[in-house]
Amino acid sequence: MLKIIAIVIGVFAAGVLLLAATRPDHFRVQRQVVVKAPAEKILPLITDLRGWSAWSPYEKKDPAMKRTFGGAERGKGATYAWDGNKEVGAGSMEITDVTPAQVKINLAFLKPMEAHNVATFALEPRGDSTIVEWAMDGPQPFLGRVVCLFLNMDKLVGTDFEAGLASLKVLAEK
Repeated sequence: MLKIIAIVIGVFAAGVLLLAATRPDHFRVQRQVVVKAPAEKILPLITDLRGWSAWSPYEKKDPAMKRTFGGAERGKGATYAWDGNKEVGAGSMEITDVTPAQVKINLAFLKPMEAHNVATFALEPRGDSTIVEWAMDGPQPFLGRVVCLFLNMDKLVGTDFEAGLASLKVLAEK
Protein backbone atom coordinates (compact mmCIF):
# COMPACT_ATOMS: atom_id res chain seq x y z
CA MET A 1 0.00 0.00 0.00
CA LEU A 2 2.84 2.42 0.86
CA LYS A 3 4.41 1.68 -2.49
CA ILE A 4 1.20 2.68 -4.30
CA ILE A 5 0.93 5.90 -2.29
CA ALA A 6 4.58 6.74 -3.09
CA ILE A 7 3.97 6.10 -6.80
CA VAL A 8 0.82 8.29 -6.80
CA ILE A 9 2.68 11.10 -5.01
CA GLY A 10 5.61 10.78 -7.44
CA VAL A 11 3.31 10.89 -10.48
CA PHE A 12 1.46 13.91 -9.03
CA ALA A 13 4.73 15.75 -8.32
CA ALA A 14 6.05 14.99 -11.80
CA GLY A 15 2.79 16.23 -13.30
CA VAL A 16 2.97 19.48 -11.33
CA LEU A 17 6.57 20.06 -12.41
CA LEU A 18 5.78 19.32 -16.05
CA LEU A 19 2.75 21.61 -16.01
CA ALA A 20 4.78 24.40 -14.37
CA ALA A 21 7.41 24.03 -17.09
CA THR A 22 4.77 24.88 -19.71
CA ARG A 23 3.81 28.16 -18.00
CA PRO A 24 5.17 31.51 -19.25
CA ASP A 25 8.40 32.79 -17.69
CA HIS A 26 6.96 36.32 -17.45
CA PHE A 27 3.84 37.65 -15.73
CA ARG A 28 1.72 40.79 -15.94
CA VAL A 29 -1.04 41.95 -13.62
CA GLN A 30 -3.00 45.04 -14.57
CA ARG A 31 -6.14 46.90 -13.59
CA GLN A 32 -7.76 50.13 -14.77
CA VAL A 33 -10.12 52.76 -13.42
CA VAL A 34 -11.70 55.86 -14.94
CA VAL A 35 -11.08 58.93 -12.78
CA LYS A 36 -13.09 62.10 -13.31
CA ALA A 37 -10.03 64.31 -13.00
CA PRO A 38 -7.25 65.46 -15.32
CA ALA A 39 -4.00 63.52 -15.41
CA GLU A 40 -2.20 66.58 -13.99
CA LYS A 41 -4.14 66.16 -10.74
CA ILE A 42 -3.55 62.38 -10.53
CA LEU A 43 0.16 62.30 -11.38
CA PRO A 44 1.35 64.01 -8.14
CA LEU A 45 -0.60 61.44 -6.08
CA ILE A 46 1.48 58.70 -7.72
CA THR A 47 4.87 60.42 -7.81
CA ASP A 48 4.82 61.42 -4.12
CA LEU A 49 5.67 58.14 -2.38
CA ARG A 50 5.13 59.73 1.03
CA GLY A 51 1.50 60.32 0.04
CA TRP A 52 0.80 56.70 -0.87
CA SER A 53 -0.46 56.09 2.66
CA ALA A 54 -3.63 57.93 1.60
CA TRP A 55 -4.51 55.42 -1.13
CA SER A 56 -2.21 52.37 -1.31
CA PRO A 57 -3.91 49.14 -0.21
CA TYR A 58 -0.62 47.82 1.16
CA GLU A 59 -0.39 50.68 3.65
CA LYS A 60 -3.72 49.58 5.12
CA LYS A 61 -2.61 45.95 5.46
CA ASP A 62 0.03 46.91 8.00
CA PRO A 63 -0.30 50.43 9.43
CA ALA A 64 2.60 49.64 11.80
CA MET A 65 5.12 48.76 9.08
CA LYS A 66 8.46 50.51 9.10
CA ARG A 67 8.88 52.98 6.24
CA THR A 68 12.02 54.67 4.95
CA PHE A 69 11.96 57.39 2.29
CA GLY A 70 14.97 58.60 0.36
CA GLY A 71 16.25 60.07 -2.84
CA ALA A 72 14.25 62.83 -4.47
CA GLU A 73 11.30 64.34 -2.62
CA ARG A 74 9.01 63.12 -5.40
CA GLY A 75 9.22 61.90 -8.97
CA LYS A 76 12.24 60.29 -10.59
CA GLY A 77 14.74 59.15 -7.98
CA ALA A 78 12.25 59.03 -5.09
CA THR A 79 12.65 55.84 -3.04
CA TYR A 80 10.60 54.02 -0.47
CA ALA A 81 11.51 50.94 1.56
CA TRP A 82 9.20 48.99 3.84
CA ASP A 83 9.41 46.20 6.37
CA GLY A 84 6.11 44.89 7.57
CA ASN A 85 4.00 41.93 8.57
CA LYS A 86 3.54 38.76 6.52
CA GLU A 87 0.89 40.43 4.34
CA VAL A 88 3.21 43.15 3.03
CA GLY A 89 6.64 41.61 3.55
CA ALA A 90 9.72 43.74 3.00
CA GLY A 91 11.21 45.47 0.01
CA SER A 92 11.87 48.75 -1.72
CA MET A 93 10.85 50.77 -4.74
CA GLU A 94 12.32 53.57 -6.79
CA ILE A 95 10.61 55.79 -9.32
CA THR A 96 12.76 55.47 -12.43
CA ASP A 97 10.81 57.47 -15.00
CA VAL A 98 8.03 60.06 -15.02
CA THR A 99 6.25 61.53 -18.02
CA PRO A 100 2.81 63.17 -18.16
CA ALA A 101 1.44 59.82 -19.35
CA GLN A 102 3.39 57.29 -17.28
CA VAL A 103 5.25 56.54 -14.06
CA LYS A 104 7.67 53.60 -13.89
CA ILE A 105 8.78 52.09 -10.61
CA ASN A 106 11.41 49.42 -9.97
CA LEU A 107 10.24 47.06 -7.22
CA ALA A 108 12.55 44.87 -5.18
CA PHE A 109 10.71 42.43 -2.92
CA LEU A 110 12.81 40.79 -0.22
CA LYS A 111 10.15 38.95 1.83
CA PRO A 112 8.20 36.73 1.69
CA MET A 113 9.98 35.84 -1.58
CA GLU A 114 12.68 37.74 -3.41
CA ALA A 115 11.47 39.22 -6.68
CA HIS A 116 12.38 42.13 -8.95
CA ASN A 117 9.50 43.62 -10.92
CA VAL A 118 8.42 46.83 -12.62
CA ALA A 119 5.22 48.67 -11.75
CA THR A 120 3.77 51.09 -14.26
CA PHE A 121 1.04 53.67 -13.88
CA ALA A 122 -0.30 54.79 -17.26
CA LEU A 123 -2.54 57.86 -17.49
CA GLU A 124 -4.66 58.30 -20.62
CA PRO A 125 -6.79 61.47 -20.80
CA ARG A 126 -10.36 60.95 -22.05
CA GLY A 127 -12.34 64.17 -22.15
CA ASP A 128 -12.83 65.36 -18.56
CA SER A 129 -11.59 62.01 -17.21
CA THR A 130 -8.41 59.96 -17.17
CA ILE A 131 -8.02 56.21 -17.54
CA VAL A 132 -5.48 55.13 -14.92
CA GLU A 133 -3.85 51.72 -15.34
CA TRP A 134 -1.75 50.11 -12.61
CA ALA A 135 0.35 47.23 -13.91
CA MET A 136 3.16 45.05 -12.63
CA ASP A 137 5.45 43.01 -14.87
CA GLY A 138 8.24 40.68 -14.01
CA PRO A 139 10.04 37.42 -14.57
CA GLN A 140 8.32 34.26 -13.43
CA PRO A 141 11.04 31.84 -12.28
CA PHE A 142 10.29 28.14 -12.17
CA LEU A 143 9.41 28.11 -8.45
CA GLY A 144 7.00 30.99 -9.06
CA ARG A 145 5.34 29.05 -11.87
CA VAL A 146 4.85 26.09 -9.51
CA VAL A 147 3.33 28.33 -6.82
CA CYS A 148 1.03 29.99 -9.35
CA LEU A 149 -0.48 26.61 -10.21
CA PHE A 150 -2.07 26.75 -6.76
CA LEU A 151 -2.38 30.51 -6.15
CA ASN A 152 -3.89 32.89 -8.70
CA MET A 153 -1.44 35.79 -8.67
CA ASP A 154 -3.61 37.87 -10.99
CA LYS A 155 -6.49 37.60 -8.57
CA LEU A 156 -4.37 38.19 -5.43
CA VAL A 157 -2.44 41.20 -6.70
CA GLY A 158 -5.23 42.38 -8.99
CA THR A 159 -7.62 42.67 -6.05
CA ASP A 160 -5.10 44.91 -4.29
CA PHE A 161 -4.66 47.02 -7.44
CA GLU A 162 -8.46 47.42 -7.71
CA ALA A 163 -8.66 48.60 -4.09
CA GLY A 164 -5.75 51.01 -4.57
CA LEU A 165 -7.17 52.45 -7.77
CA ALA A 166 -10.57 52.91 -6.11
CA SER A 167 -8.92 54.86 -3.27
CA LEU A 168 -6.81 56.87 -5.74
CA LYS A 169 -9.99 57.72 -7.66
CA VAL A 170 -11.76 59.00 -4.53
CA LEU A 171 -8.73 61.11 -3.61
CA ALA A 172 -8.27 62.57 -7.11
CA GLU A 173 -11.97 63.37 -7.55
CA LYS A 174 -12.15 65.52 -4.36
